[in-house]
Amino acid sequence: MAMIALNIMSIAYISKVQRVDEIVKSPDFQPEKIALLETIAANLPGMIFQILQRQDGSVFIPYISSGCEYLYELKPEAVQADFQVLYKLIHPQDIKAFTESITVCNTTFKPWHWEGRIITPSGKLKWIQGTSQPELQETGDFLWNGLFMDITDRKQAEEKLQESEARYKAILDAIPDLMFRISRDAEYLDLKSEGANITLSREEIVGKRVQELLPSDVAAISLEAIAKTLDSGTLQTCEYQLATPLGVRDYEARLVVSGEDEVLAIVRDITERKQAEVRLQNLAQKFAKAFSCSPDSITISTLQEGRFIEVNDSFVELSGYEREEAIGKTSFELNLWVDDRDRLNLLHQLQSTGVVRNLEFEFRQKSGKIITTLLSAEIIDLDNIPSILAVHHDITERKQVEAQFRLSAQRDRLLAETLVRIRSSLNLEEILQTTVTEVRQFLQADRVFIGLNNAKLGVRTLAESVDPQYPSVLGWSTNDEAYLQELRNLLKDNLVRVVEDITQIAVSPKVKAHYQKFQTKASLAVPLMLGNELFGALIANQCSGSRHWQPIEIDLLQQMSEQVAIAIQQSQIYQKLAELNTNLEQQVEERTAQLQQKMQEFEKLDRVKDVVLHTVAHDLRTSVMGNLMVLKNLLNQRVGRGEQGAGEQGSRGEELITNAQFPMPNSQFPIPVSRSIIERMIQGNDRQLAMINSLLEINSCEKQGIDIKHEPVQLSTVLGGTVTHLEPVLTQNQATLKNLVPTDLPLVMADGTLLQKVLVTLITHSLQNNPPGLNFILSASIEGGMIRTQIQDDGVVMSKLECDRLFDLHVRDPQDCCSTSIGLKMYLCRKVIKAHGGKIGVISNRKRGLTFWFTLPLFTSSATNRP
Repeated sequence: MAMIALNIMSIAYISKVQRVDEIVKSPDFQPEKIALLETIAANLPGMIFQILQRQDGSVFIPYISSGCEYLYELKPEAVQADFQVLYKLIHPQDIKAFTESITVCNTTFKPWHWEGRIITPSGKLKWIQGTSQPELQETGDFLWNGLFMDITDRKQAEEKLQESEARYKAILDAIPDLMFRISRDAEYLDLKSEGANITLSREEIVGKRVQELLPSDVAAISLEAIAKTLDSGTLQTCEYQLATPLGVRDYEARLVVSGEDEVLAIVRDITERKQAEVRLQNLAQKFAKAFSCSPDSITISTLQEGRFIEVNDSFVELSGYEREEAIGKTSFELNLWVDDRDRLNLLHQLQSTGVVRNLEFEFRQKSGKIITTLLSAEIIDLDNIPSILAVHHDITERKQVEAQFRLSAQRDRLLAETLVRIRSSLNLEEILQTTVTEVRQFLQADRVFIGLNNAKLGVRTLAESVDPQYPSVLGWSTNDEAYLQELRNLLKDNLVRVVEDITQIAVSPKVKAHYQKFQTKASLAVPLMLGNELFGALIANQCSGSRHWQPIEIDLLQQMSEQVAIAIQQSQIYQKLAELNTNLEQQVEERTAQLQQKMQEFEKLDRVKDVVLHTVAHDLRTSVMGNLMVLKNLLNQRVGRGEQGAGEQGSRGEELITNAQFPMPNSQFPIPVSRSIIERMIQGNDRQLAMINSLLEINSCEKQGIDIKHEPVQLSTVLGGTVTHLEPVLTQNQATLKNLVPTDLPLVMADGTLLQKVLVTLITHSLQNNPPGLNFILSASIEGGMIRTQIQDDGVVMSKLECDRLFDLHVRDPQDCCSTSIGLKMYLCRKVIKAHGGKIGVISNRKRGLTFWFTLPLFTSSATNRP
């Protein structure tokens, strides 16, 4: 229907164009026919024109229709004024053809016809068609009467039609299958064999019947399929085998109705698919055998739900669930996962990579026992259902052996450290407390304590480590002799007293009350023996419930009790030595008193030094500040003795100040002083004042330490504020600073004001030691739990010795360009950074410039409690 409508429109369009051509080409075409042409042109998407080409080469345009504005987006008057504007709109690729068509028309006097593209002033691309009949006038001039039409729609329709035909042809050519048109009576009407493996030519097939070319069994299958296709009108499929020069091949034929009493048969070689199916069947049989015979648990479950589709015998043995209990249930319904989040982690890794290898997970058996397996899994497609093929390798026994090795190593380490601690320390209380703490950590018990027996004080607890949710026995004591004797008997009769469940043993009411008071459910006690004397006991309690004490745990307590006994014996020996050294201590006290007296004398001298330092500093500050006030006042006063004098001095490039502003003793004539001298005097006084302040600050720092107000601050904010503060100084020195500090740095615990002073001092050092035009780069990064800040410049370099001594407290060479005040401030910078817990330094770059750096620790919640 669309093609019919397009043809009707084309006929109407052509009829209008022919009518215009008849008028334009008529020899009696005159301006009085313009009205008629305008009426016709109004119904056409085109432009009528008349061009007179004179013999001298000039061009005159008698007439351009109003269609010019629609077609070219130009006024007719503009085209009549300059016909070249139309030529400029022609597409660059079509200009050559346009020029050649004009040349041929001028030479042969044949009617002119041209099709091409134009680009309108608004950027639209249009296809146009131009026709004209040049006429030779009596004067020798050529008169061109013609028409330009918009044929964009037609061209676009032609292009789409060509594209559609090319696409369908490409699709047909890309199909590697044989295609036959076959009649109801099994005659081959036509075929398409390009790209297919066929041994007969077209002439040997077309016109023949199926029975003549195919074996009888294959022909019978084909005839039945043709009849079913034509009778039912539906797609029919059949498979068969043929003997070919390449061997026996498998084929699949698909038949559809393609006309009255004829079918289209698409024949495909499916030999490779059939072979693949056979291989797949063999592989499936091998997989089934491997699946059922594997010593490892193998399961197939759905990806999303974890619902078991198939499990092997090893899974039944490992999990305790029969096959009928597992199939159709999810792993969550069977309560297999000890931690449900483990399956979410498994899904995430499978969806990311498609496969996981040897991931360690814990699973719960039907009996409730926890086992550890190495899980390897892949995502497979099982009947279009995304599934997981998982293999579980049980490593529970291996993990237990590894745990025993770790416990043994930890026990040996603990014994060795205890032995070293006993030999290196005489602090019995510290030894005992450290022992119970580490033993509880090793045993993962609720309470571990040491009780000692003293003939005068009875039994009392000296050291304890206990879970906060259970009562403490520290400081507990008793003098009940009957109770004490029962405890002694319990320990003497058993070198190790092992109680896994308090409720299962027979004890006296006093001991039972003791257990209830301190919520003891299981106990492991080892006596502390000094020779044959029972000195105390090392005891571990489980308060959360009964507990099975492992042999390695019992062995640890036995060996630890021997070490603790040695420590107690060593402490007793130390007490005896302490009594023998009493006289020596008295002598030491006397010597100490003498030393304290000397220290008091030194403190008095130190106070005198402070008084002198602050007095001299006060006088120097007063003098320097007075000089600064006078010099700055002189600098701000009007220079010269009038406007004329100012002009004369200004012409010399330097201002002079007379003795009216700078009075000299006994002077009768003005003494000129240059402005630069005044400025240098001010700079010198500023340096002296800064040095005095630095000396006082260093003295206060050495005596009292640096007063730091710790608070969590955003380093990027502090550094950004400092950069803003330094802008006037940077501008004065024609310097630039690029701030590359990230805004998302973690917080630091610091004093923001002192950090700003450090940054200002480091940048000022570079500015004072380099000519104008210095460039800085400020950056920061996280390194090993610290934030490292760097200030890099492109100025002069320094030797390694200078870099190493830059932050030391020493007086520099007076001729050194770096002033002493800056040196003192660099020393203060190091004190400030060290007080923050960081480090500071400088690196001299290879080519040019220095890199100052300092580090600050990251903010932590515990840092807020520090003073």
